[in-house]
Amino acid sequence: MTTSLERTPGWVKAAAAVVLVLVVLLAGLRLAGLPGLKDVFGTETRDRSGPALLRSIQDISRYEAASGNFQVVVDLEKDTRFLPDAVRGTRTLYVGAGTVDAYVDLGKVGEGDVTVDEDRTSATLRLPHAALGEPALDPDRSYAVSKQRGLLDRLGDLFSDNPNGEQAVQQLAVRHIGAAARESGLTARAEKNTTDMLEGLLRSLGFEEIRVTYGG
Repeated sequence: MTTSLERTPGWVKAAAAVVLVLVVLLAGLRLAGLPGLKDVFGTETRDRSGPALLRSIQDISRYEAASGNFQVVVDLEKDTRFLPDAVRGTRTLYVGAGTVDAYVDLGKVGEGDVTVDEDRTSATLRLPHAALGEPALDPDRSYAVSKQRGLLDRLGDLFSDNPNGEQAVQQLAVRHIGAAARESGLTARAEKNTTDMLEGLLRSLGFEEIRVTYGG
């Protein structure tokens, strides 16, 4: 007697097997997020990194005069035409925290930028304007609040070298932090702090009249 299972076409059996594999994989992903499951499987983390190598040394003549702490909430969404978000698309809500330093490059001060009178009681200094350093994202204070991914994106993560990568939102956070630093008046604060530092230093050396300007 021929059963209904034996009469089932081969392509139907293959499709059913693929669907079963996908269901098992998705179920595994969902279970991996359950509290305490990692402890059941005894997950262990080992650091097998090699030693850090010194590649170069650069002398720095900057006076770091001010530092700003910033935080931004990044909401990044990527959609695909003609496909619903449940199938293909991602949306990540990310809190980025970082710092931006403002500095005055004293290495750019030339001999003609410093004037001292004969009695060494009066000094005039002309310095370059303060500038902003590159934003530095703090990994200890930055984190993803939520991640929404379509089915195809979840499956793609299984075969990706960097699953759930946050590089795009991190770069966007750095960009927003840099823009906020430029609007924050951080460079003006750095120039004031540099002036205060130089005035205190020169007064301790016996100078009575000190004038610091910026424009280089």
